[in-house]
Amino acid sequence: MDILSEVKKIEKEVIDLRRKIHMYPELGFEETKTSELVYDYLKSLGIEVKRMAKTGVVGTLKGDGSKTIAIRADMDALPIQEENDIEYASQIPGKMHACGHDVHTAVLFGTAKILASLKDNLKGNVKFIFQPAEETTGGALPMIEEGVLEDPKVDAIIGLHVDPELQVGQIGITYGKAYASSDMFDIIVKGKSSHGAEPHKSVDSIVIAANIVNMLQTIVSRNANPLSPIVLTIGTIEGGHARNIIANKVRMSGIIRMMEEDKRDEVVEMAEKICQNVAKAMGGEVEFKRIKGYPCLVNHKEMTDLVKKAASSVLGYHNVVEVAPTMGVEDFAYFLERVPGCFYKLGCGNKEKGIDKPIHNNQFNVDEDCIKIGVAVNVATVLNYLSD
Repeated sequence: MDILSEVKKIEKEVIDLRRKIHMYPELGFEETKTSELVYDYLKSLGIEVKRMAKTGVVGTLKGDGSKTIAIRADMDALPIQEENDIEYASQIPGKMHACGHDVHTAVLFGTAKILASLKDNLKGNVKFIFQPAEETTGGALPMIEEGVLEDPKVDAIIGLHVDPELQVGQIGITYGKAYASSDMFDIIVKGKSSHGAEPHKSVDSIVIAANIVNMLQTIVSRNANPLSPIVLTIGTIEGGHARNIIANKVRMSGIIRMMEEDKRDEVVEMAEKICQNVAKAMGGEVEFKRIKGYPCLVNHKEMTDLVKKAASSVLGYHNVVEVAPTMGVEDFAYFLERVPGCFYKLGCGNKEKGIDKPIHNNQFNVDEDCIKIGVAVNVATVLNYLSD
Protein backbone atom coordinates (compact mmCIF):
# COMPACT_ATOMS: atom_id res chain seq x y z
CA MET A 1 0.00 0.00 0.00
CA ASP A 2 1.35 3.42 -1.02
CA ILE A 3 0.13 5.33 2.02
CA LEU A 4 0.98 8.80 0.71
CA SER A 5 -0.93 8.15 -2.52
CA GLU A 6 -3.98 7.06 -0.53
CA VAL A 7 -3.77 10.15 1.63
CA LYS A 8 -3.61 12.42 -1.41
CA LYS A 9 -7.08 11.17 -2.40
CA ILE A 10 -8.58 12.79 0.71
CA GLU A 11 -6.18 15.73 0.97
CA LYS A 12 -8.61 18.40 -0.26
CA GLU A 13 -11.32 17.23 2.15
CA VAL A 14 -8.96 17.37 5.10
CA ILE A 15 -7.57 20.79 4.14
CA ASP A 16 -11.13 22.13 3.87
CA LEU A 17 -11.82 20.84 7.38
CA ARG A 18 -8.67 22.51 8.66
CA ARG A 19 -9.72 25.83 7.13
CA LYS A 20 -13.19 25.57 8.63
CA ILE A 21 -11.69 25.06 12.08
CA HIS A 22 -9.19 27.87 11.48
CA MET A 23 -11.97 30.33 10.65
CA TYR A 24 -13.83 29.66 13.89
CA PRO A 25 -11.22 29.25 16.64
CA GLU A 26 -12.27 28.43 20.19
CA LEU A 27 -10.31 28.75 23.42
CA GLY A 28 -9.66 26.02 26.00
CA PHE A 29 -12.77 24.17 27.21
CA GLU A 30 -14.85 26.37 24.89
CA GLU A 31 -14.36 24.15 21.83
CA THR A 32 -18.08 23.32 21.48
CA LYS A 33 -18.38 23.79 17.70
CA THR A 34 -15.04 22.10 17.06
CA SER A 35 -15.97 19.10 19.20
CA GLU A 36 -19.36 18.84 17.46
CA LEU A 37 -17.54 18.75 14.12
CA VAL A 38 -15.19 16.07 15.46
CA TYR A 39 -18.04 13.99 16.90
CA ASP A 40 -20.08 14.09 13.69
CA TYR A 41 -17.09 13.37 11.46
CA LEU A 42 -15.99 10.32 13.43
CA LYS A 43 -19.60 9.06 13.50
CA SER A 44 -19.76 9.37 9.71
CA LEU A 45 -16.73 7.06 9.49
CA GLY A 46 -18.45 4.37 11.57
CA ILE A 47 -16.19 4.95 14.57
CA GLU A 48 -17.48 4.62 18.15
CA VAL A 49 -17.51 8.10 19.66
CA LYS A 50 -17.64 9.40 23.21
CA ARG A 51 -17.52 12.87 24.76
CA MET A 52 -15.48 13.56 27.91
CA ALA A 53 -13.68 16.33 29.81
CA LYS A 54 -16.30 18.94 28.83
CA THR A 55 -15.34 19.44 25.18
CA GLY A 56 -13.06 16.45 24.59
CA VAL A 57 -13.93 13.68 22.14
CA VAL A 58 -12.53 10.17 21.78
CA GLY A 59 -13.22 7.78 18.94
CA THR A 60 -12.46 4.07 19.05
CA LEU A 61 -11.88 1.98 15.93
CA LYS A 62 -11.94 -1.71 16.78
CA GLY A 63 -10.00 -4.12 14.64
CA ASP A 64 -9.11 -7.80 14.99
CA GLY A 65 -6.60 -7.88 17.82
CA SER A 66 -6.03 -7.00 21.45
CA LYS A 67 -3.41 -4.26 21.12
CA THR A 68 -4.54 -0.63 21.20
CA ILE A 69 -2.65 2.43 20.03
CA ALA A 70 -3.92 5.99 20.55
CA ILE A 71 -3.28 9.19 18.63
CA ARG A 72 -3.87 12.59 20.21
CA ALA A 73 -4.67 15.98 18.69
CA ASP A 74 -5.35 19.17 20.63
CA MET A 75 -8.13 21.50 19.46
CA ASP A 76 -7.91 24.85 21.27
CA ALA A 77 -6.87 28.23 19.90
CA LEU A 78 -5.19 31.29 21.44
CA PRO A 79 -6.45 34.75 22.46
CA ILE A 80 -4.58 36.47 19.60
CA GLN A 81 -5.91 38.73 16.82
CA GLU A 82 -5.02 37.20 13.47
CA GLU A 83 -3.24 39.43 10.95
CA ASN A 84 -2.98 37.05 8.00
CA ASP A 85 -4.40 38.13 4.65
CA ILE A 86 -5.94 34.77 3.72
CA GLU A 87 -9.42 33.77 2.66
CA TYR A 88 -9.85 31.48 5.66
CA ALA A 89 -8.59 33.93 8.32
CA SER A 90 -10.19 33.83 11.75
CA GLN A 91 -13.72 35.22 11.84
CA ILE A 92 -13.68 35.53 15.62
CA PRO A 93 -12.14 38.80 16.87
CA GLY A 94 -9.27 38.28 19.29
CA LYS A 95 -9.01 34.53 18.71
CA MET A 96 -6.70 32.62 16.38
CA HIS A 97 -5.21 29.21 15.73
CA ALA A 98 -1.68 30.54 16.17
CA CYS A 99 -0.21 27.26 17.39
CA GLY A 100 -1.43 24.92 14.67
CA HIS A 101 -3.99 22.96 16.66
CA ASP A 102 -6.35 23.26 13.70
CA VAL A 103 -3.74 21.38 11.70
CA HIS A 104 -3.34 18.75 14.43
CA THR A 105 -7.11 18.16 14.42
CA ALA A 106 -7.25 17.97 10.62
CA VAL A 107 -4.35 15.50 10.53
CA LEU A 108 -6.20 13.26 12.97
CA PHE A 109 -9.35 13.53 10.83
CA GLY A 110 -7.40 12.24 7.84
CA THR A 111 -5.73 9.53 9.91
CA ALA A 112 -9.12 8.34 11.15
CA LYS A 113 -10.57 8.25 7.63
CA ILE A 114 -7.70 6.20 6.18
CA LEU A 115 -7.62 3.75 9.08
CA ALA A 116 -11.42 3.38 9.08
CA SER A 117 -11.18 2.28 5.47
CA LEU A 118 -8.71 -0.42 6.58
CA LYS A 119 -10.76 -1.58 9.57
CA ASP A 120 -11.19 -5.17 8.34
CA ASN A 121 -7.41 -5.56 8.10
CA LEU A 122 -6.41 -3.87 11.36
CA LYS A 123 -4.68 -6.19 13.81
CA GLY A 124 -5.80 -4.22 16.83
CA ASN A 125 -7.61 -1.09 17.97
CA VAL A 126 -7.02 2.61 17.43
CA LYS A 127 -8.18 5.45 19.67
CA PHE A 128 -8.47 8.97 18.30
CA ILE A 129 -8.14 11.46 21.17
CA PHE A 130 -9.28 15.02 20.43
CA GLN A 131 -8.20 16.99 23.48
CA PRO A 132 -9.26 20.45 24.70
CA ALA A 133 -7.32 23.16 26.50
CA GLU A 134 -3.67 22.31 25.88
CA GLU A 135 -2.82 26.02 25.90
CA THR A 136 -4.38 26.78 29.28
CA THR A 137 -5.05 24.54 32.27
CA GLY A 138 -4.58 21.34 30.28
CA GLY A 139 -7.15 18.90 28.94
CA ALA A 140 -4.96 15.80 28.92
CA LEU A 141 -5.18 15.07 32.64
CA PRO A 142 -9.00 15.46 32.83
CA MET A 143 -9.39 13.07 29.89
CA ILE A 144 -7.07 10.56 31.55
CA GLU A 145 -8.98 10.86 34.83
CA GLU A 146 -12.23 10.19 32.96
CA GLY A 147 -10.79 6.99 31.45
CA VAL A 148 -9.61 7.89 27.95
CA LEU A 149 -6.75 5.37 28.25
CA GLU A 150 -9.08 2.54 29.30
CA ASP A 151 -11.78 0.35 27.72
CA PRO A 152 -9.90 -0.76 25.74
CA LYS A 153 -6.66 -0.16 27.58
CA VAL A 154 -4.20 1.90 25.54
CA ASP A 155 -0.82 0.21 25.08
CA ALA A 156 0.95 2.99 23.17
CA ILE A 157 0.33 6.56 22.07
CA ILE A 158 1.64 9.07 19.53
CA GLY A 159 1.08 12.77 18.95
CA LEU A 160 2.55 15.55 16.85
CA HIS A 161 3.09 19.29 16.80
CA VAL A 162 3.66 21.50 13.77
CA ASP A 163 7.08 23.16 13.66
CA PRO A 164 7.74 26.11 11.31
CA GLU A 165 11.49 25.76 11.86
CA LEU A 166 11.30 22.46 9.98
CA GLN A 167 10.44 22.69 6.30
CA VAL A 168 7.40 20.95 4.93
CA GLY A 169 8.42 17.39 4.07
CA GLN A 170 10.53 17.01 7.21
CA ILE A 171 9.76 15.19 10.44
CA GLY A 172 11.57 15.99 13.69
CA ILE A 173 12.10 13.49 16.49
CA THR A 174 13.65 13.80 19.93
CA TYR A 175 14.76 10.85 22.03
CA GLY A 176 14.14 11.05 25.77
CA LYS A 177 13.48 14.47 27.29
CA ALA A 178 11.78 16.66 24.71
CA TYR A 179 9.81 19.33 26.61
CA ALA A 180 10.41 20.98 29.97
CA SER A 181 8.26 20.91 33.08
CA SER A 182 6.72 24.13 34.34
CA ASP A 183 5.96 25.58 37.75
CA MET A 184 4.26 28.96 37.92
CA PHE A 185 4.37 31.13 41.00
CA ASP A 186 2.83 34.32 42.40
CA ILE A 187 4.67 36.54 44.88
CA ILE A 188 3.27 39.32 47.05
CA VAL A 189 5.92 41.46 48.73
CA LYS A 190 4.61 43.35 51.78
CA GLY A 191 6.35 46.38 53.19
CA LYS A 192 5.33 49.63 54.87
CA SER A 193 4.30 52.79 53.08
CA SER A 194 5.50 56.33 53.78
CA HIS A 195 6.12 59.67 52.12
CA GLY A 196 8.98 59.55 49.62
CA ALA A 197 10.74 62.28 51.59
CA GLU A 198 10.84 60.06 54.69
CA PRO A 199 12.18 56.67 53.57
CA HIS A 200 13.39 55.88 57.08
CA LYS A 201 9.76 55.50 58.14
CA SER A 202 9.03 52.90 55.44
CA VAL A 203 9.80 49.35 54.39
CA ASP A 204 10.17 49.73 50.64
CA SER A 205 8.47 46.79 48.94
CA ILE A 206 9.82 47.83 45.53
CA VAL A 207 13.41 47.67 46.71
CA ILE A 208 12.71 44.30 48.33
CA ALA A 209 11.13 43.06 45.09
CA ALA A 210 14.12 44.24 43.04
CA ASN A 211 16.49 42.28 45.28
CA ILE A 212 14.26 39.20 45.08
CA VAL A 213 14.29 39.34 41.27
CA ASN A 214 18.08 39.45 41.24
CA MET A 215 18.54 36.79 43.91
CA LEU A 216 16.16 34.34 42.22
CA GLN A 217 18.50 34.24 39.21
CA THR A 218 21.21 32.74 41.42
CA ILE A 219 19.16 29.53 41.37
CA VAL A 220 20.06 29.23 37.69
CA SER A 221 23.59 30.64 37.87
CA ARG A 222 24.80 29.11 41.12
CA ASN A 223 22.51 26.32 42.31
CA ALA A 224 21.50 24.42 39.17
CA ASN A 225 23.70 21.97 37.32
CA PRO A 226 24.88 23.92 34.23
CA LEU A 227 24.53 20.75 32.14
CA SER A 228 20.82 20.50 32.98
CA PRO A 229 18.85 23.43 31.58
CA ILE A 230 16.61 25.54 33.79
CA VAL A 231 14.93 28.86 33.07
CA LEU A 232 13.46 31.15 35.74
CA THR A 233 11.45 34.12 34.51
CA ILE A 234 9.71 36.92 36.35
CA GLY A 235 7.08 37.87 33.80
CA THR A 236 5.03 40.49 35.63
CA ILE A 237 5.72 43.03 38.35
CA GLU A 238 3.34 45.67 39.68
CA GLY A 239 3.53 47.97 42.68
CA GLY A 240 3.19 51.50 43.92
CA HIS A 241 0.65 54.29 43.54
CA ALA A 242 2.61 57.49 42.95
CA ARG A 243 6.18 58.64 42.34
CA ASN A 244 6.46 60.30 45.76
CA ILE A 245 4.98 57.46 47.83
CA ILE A 246 7.04 54.47 48.94
CA ALA A 247 5.03 51.38 48.06
CA ASN A 248 3.83 48.97 50.70
CA LYS A 249 3.04 46.13 48.30
CA VAL A 250 4.40 44.60 45.09
CA ARG A 251 2.88 41.73 43.12
CA MET A 252 5.01 39.57 40.86
CA SER A 253 4.47 36.41 38.86
CA GLY A 254 6.87 34.05 37.20
CA ILE A 255 7.58 30.57 35.92
CA ILE A 256 10.30 27.94 36.31
CA ARG A 257 11.02 25.57 33.42
CA MET A 258 13.39 22.64 33.80
CA MET A 259 14.27 19.17 32.53
CA GLU A 260 14.87 17.38 35.83
CA GLU A 261 11.45 16.17 36.96
CA ASP A 262 12.74 14.88 40.30
CA LYS A 263 14.26 18.29 41.16
CA ARG A 264 11.10 20.38 40.68
CA ASP A 265 9.99 20.49 44.33
CA GLU A 266 13.50 21.28 45.49
CA VAL A 267 13.91 24.20 43.08
CA VAL A 268 10.50 25.71 43.89
CA GLU A 269 11.20 25.42 47.62
CA MET A 270 14.53 27.15 47.03
CA ALA A 271 12.78 29.99 45.22
CA GLU A 272 10.30 30.44 48.04
CA LYS A 273 13.08 30.39 50.65
CA ILE A 274 15.01 33.10 48.79
CA CYS A 275 11.89 35.28 48.63
CA GLN A 276 11.14 34.84 52.33
CA ASN A 277 14.72 35.41 53.51
CA VAL A 278 15.36 38.48 51.34
CA ALA A 279 12.12 40.07 52.53
CA LYS A 280 12.83 39.25 56.16
CA ALA A 281 16.36 40.65 55.98
CA MET A 282 14.94 43.93 54.67
CA GLY A 283 12.09 44.17 57.16
CA GLY A 284 9.26 42.94 54.95
CA GLU A 285 7.19 39.84 54.34
CA VAL A 286 6.34 37.63 51.38
CA GLU A 287 3.42 35.48 50.33
CA PHE A 288 4.52 32.80 47.84
CA LYS A 289 2.07 30.63 45.90
CA ARG A 290 3.04 27.78 43.57
CA ILE A 291 0.82 26.72 40.65
CA LYS A 292 2.12 23.37 39.46
CA GLY A 293 2.24 23.06 35.68
CA TYR A 294 2.90 20.28 33.21
CA PRO A 295 5.56 17.62 33.84
CA CYS A 296 8.60 17.05 31.68
CA LEU A 297 7.72 15.28 28.42
CA VAL A 298 9.89 12.20 27.93
CA ASN A 299 9.66 10.19 24.72
CA HIS A 300 10.09 6.42 24.90
CA LYS A 301 12.88 4.96 22.78
CA GLU A 302 10.99 2.07 21.18
CA MET A 303 8.06 4.27 20.15
CA THR A 304 10.42 6.98 18.89
CA ASP A 305 12.22 4.33 16.83
CA LEU A 306 8.83 3.26 15.45
CA VAL A 307 7.88 6.80 14.40
CA LYS A 308 11.32 7.30 12.87
CA LYS A 309 10.96 4.10 10.84
CA ALA A 310 7.44 5.00 9.70
CA ALA A 311 8.39 8.55 8.75
CA SER A 312 11.46 7.30 6.89
CA SER A 313 9.33 4.87 4.88
CA VAL A 314 7.08 7.74 3.83
CA LEU A 315 9.63 10.52 3.31
CA GLY A 316 13.06 8.91 3.16
CA TYR A 317 15.62 8.78 5.94
CA HIS A 318 17.19 12.11 4.96
CA ASN A 319 13.95 13.93 5.79
CA VAL A 320 13.72 12.59 9.34
CA VAL A 321 15.89 14.72 11.60
CA GLU A 322 16.70 14.68 15.29
CA VAL A 323 15.80 17.98 16.94
CA ALA A 324 16.97 19.41 20.25
CA PRO A 325 14.66 19.51 23.28
CA THR A 326 12.72 22.70 23.94
CA MET A 327 12.08 24.57 27.16
CA GLY A 328 8.46 24.91 26.09
CA VAL A 329 5.84 22.75 27.79
CA GLU A 330 3.26 20.29 26.49
CA ASP A 331 0.56 18.40 28.38
CA PHE A 332 0.99 15.34 26.15
CA ALA A 333 3.55 14.62 28.89
CA TYR A 334 0.71 13.30 31.09
CA PHE A 335 -0.05 10.58 28.54
CA LEU A 336 3.62 9.59 28.35
CA GLU A 337 3.79 9.23 32.14
CA ARG A 338 1.27 6.41 31.82
CA VAL A 339 1.76 4.89 28.36
CA PRO A 340 4.82 4.34 26.13
CA GLY A 341 4.75 6.80 23.28
CA CYS A 342 6.32 9.46 21.11
CA PHE A 343 5.56 13.11 20.45
CA TYR A 344 7.12 14.26 17.19
CA LYS A 345 7.45 17.44 15.11
CA LEU A 346 5.72 17.96 11.76
CA GLY A 347 7.57 20.38 9.50
CA CYS A 348 5.19 23.09 8.27
CA GLY A 349 7.51 25.92 7.18
CA ASN A 350 8.17 27.03 3.61
CA LYS A 351 10.61 29.89 3.22
CA GLU A 352 9.90 30.23 -0.52
CA LYS A 353 6.22 30.90 0.25
CA GLY A 354 7.07 33.22 3.14
CA ILE A 355 5.66 30.75 5.67
CA ASP A 356 8.23 31.19 8.41
CA LYS A 357 6.51 32.88 11.36
CA PRO A 358 6.94 31.23 14.77
CA ILE A 359 4.07 29.68 16.68
CA HIS A 360 2.02 32.09 18.83
CA ASN A 361 2.67 34.84 16.28
CA ASN A 362 -0.37 36.71 14.89
CA GLN A 363 0.84 35.92 11.35
CA PHE A 364 1.53 32.26 11.96
CA ASN A 365 0.46 29.93 9.17
CA VAL A 366 1.48 26.58 7.71
CA ASP A 367 2.21 25.12 4.32
CA GLU A 368 -0.84 22.87 4.07
CA ASP A 369 1.21 20.25 2.23
CA CYS A 370 2.28 19.21 5.74
CA ILE A 371 -1.19 17.86 6.49
CA LYS A 372 -0.99 14.87 4.16
CA ILE A 373 2.49 14.11 5.51
CA GLY A 374 1.23 14.07 9.10
CA VAL A 375 -1.61 11.75 8.11
CA ALA A 376 0.73 9.40 6.26
CA VAL A 377 3.24 9.21 9.14
CA ASN A 378 0.45 8.56 11.65
CA VAL A 379 -1.07 5.82 9.49
CA ALA A 380 2.29 4.16 8.83
CA THR A 381 3.14 4.23 12.55
CA VAL A 382 -0.19 2.68 13.53
CA LEU A 383 0.02 -0.07 10.92
CA ASN A 384 3.60 -0.90 11.86
CA TYR A 385 2.75 -0.98 15.56
CA LEU A 386 -0.28 -3.22 15.19
CA SER A 387 1.53 -5.56 12.77
CA ASP A 388 4.60 -5.96 14.96
